[in-house]
Amino acid sequence: MLDIKFIRENPDAVRENIKKKFQDAKLPLVDQVLDLDERSRAAITEASDLRAKRNALSKQVGMLMGQAKKDPSKLEEAEAVKAQVKANAERLAELEALEGQLAEEIRHIMLQIPNIIDPSVPIGPDDSCNVEVERFGEAKVPDYPIPYHTEIMESFDGIDLDAAGRVSGNGFYYLMGDVARLHEAVLAYARDFMIDRGFTFCVPPFMIHGNVVEGVMSQTDMDAMMYKIEGEDLYLIGTSEHSMIGKFIDQIIPESKLPQTLTSYSPCFRKEKGSHGIEERGVYRIHQFEKQEMIVVCKPEESMDWYEKMWRWSVELFRSLDIPVRQLECCSGDLADLKVKSCDIEAWSPRQQKYFEVCSCSNLGDAQARRLKIRVKGENGKNYLPHTLNNTVVAPPRMLIAFLENNLQADGTVTIPAVLRPYMGGKEKLVPKG
Repeated sequence: MLDIKFIRENPDAVRENIKKKFQDAKLPLVDQVLDLDERSRAAITEASDLRAKRNALSKQVGMLMGQAKKDPSKLEEAEAVKAQVKANAERLAELEALEGQLAEEIRHIMLQIPNIIDPSVPIGPDDSCNVEVERFGEAKVPDYPIPYHTEIMESFDGIDLDAAGRVSGNGFYYLMGDVARLHEAVLAYARDFMIDRGFTFCVPPFMIHGNVVEGVMSQTDMDAMMYKIEGEDLYLIGTSEHSMIGKFIDQIIPESKLPQTLTSYSPCFRKEKGSHGIEERGVYRIHQFEKQEMIVVCKPEESMDWYEKMWRWSVELFRSLDIPVRQLECCSGDLADLKVKSCDIEAWSPRQQKYFEVCSCSNLGDAQARRLKIRVKGENGKNYLPHTLNNTVVAPPRMLIAFLENNLQADGTVTIPAVLRPYMGGKEKLVPKG
C-alpha cells in the first residue's frame, strides 16, 4: 500500500505505474482516492476549528453565566452562546462520523492501488514476458526414459493418491515409506541450510486473523488462495510468510534489532482454483503442502542487497542436490500488487525438457509494513517503515519432482546426494520395490 501523501504529490507516477502493470481498469482509483482525500482533509480541518471554538465558547458561557448573577441581561446572551455550542457539537459529531467513513473508503481504494515497481523490472503483461537471467548447472536429458513423477514415487510404494481421493478429494496425497522420508529429509536439510546462514528457525501459527491476511497480500490473492475457518476470524495460511510477517504487526522494532532474519516451517493450504494441464497432475499443484521459508525485515536501503542474497541461496541449495536451475526475472504484469521486484527460481525437468517454478523471491518494499503498522525506531528517535522480503527455501512435494527426475538412474534407483544422506539414515540411493 502506498502512502497517500505520495499519491497526492505524484499522481502521474502512480498512474504510469498502473499502466506498466497492465491494470488500466484501476486508473480511475487515483482520482477517486484524491477526491476522497481532499474531502477528508477538509473535514479534519473544519473539525479542528470547531474543537478550538468549542473551548473558547465554553469559557464564554461560563463568564456570561457568572455575569448574569449581577446583570440578568447577560443570561439571554449566555443562552445564545449555549445554542451555538450545541450546534457546533452536532456538526462536530457529523464531521467525526464523516472522517471515519472517508478514512475507510480511502483505505479500501488504497489497498487496490499497486505498489511502485522497481525501475529494473521488465515490462510485460503476463508471465510469458518474464526474462531468463542466468542458468546454473547443466540441463541434461538422459538417454533413458524419465517416467511421470507419480510413477517414480509408485515404484518405491511412495504415494497413494487413490486413498487420499477417498479421504479428502482431489488435490491431496499420502506420501509413504522412503518418499515420505525423503520429503522430511529435504525440509530438515533446508532448515539447517538457513540456520547455517544465520537465520533463526521458527514454527509459526498456521492460522491467522483477517487483518493480518489483509496486511500481507492483495484482496485478489486472498480470495483466490485462502481457506477461511467458518464462523471464525481465522484463515489457514497459504505460506508461512503470512504469519511470519504478521508476527510484527503493530510493533515498533529498535533499529539495533535489524535485520530480522527468520526461516520458518509450516504446512500451507491453498484453494488452487481452476483446471490445470497434464503436467500439473500428481503432486505438482495441490491444496496442502509443506514448506521452508526465509523472511527478512530490514532497513530500506538494505533490501535490494538482501534480495540478491536470498535468491542466490535458493540456487545454492538446489545445486547442492544436483538439480540444475535458472533465475527468471518476473515482469511487471506478473508481479502481485504488493511486490516491488520478484524473481522465480525454476528447476530443470529432464522428462518435460523444460524448467518449472520451485522458488519465488520477492521484495515488497514497505507495503506490508505500512498495512500492518510495523515501524522501526531509528537512532535519531524517529520512526520509519522497514522493508520486508520473502523467499521459498524449499517446498516439497513439488521440489521432489525435480529431485526425483534429476537423480533418477537408468536402473530405476534414485541417487541421494551427499548433503542429504545424514537426513536419510546414511542411504546413498533409493531402490524400487520388487
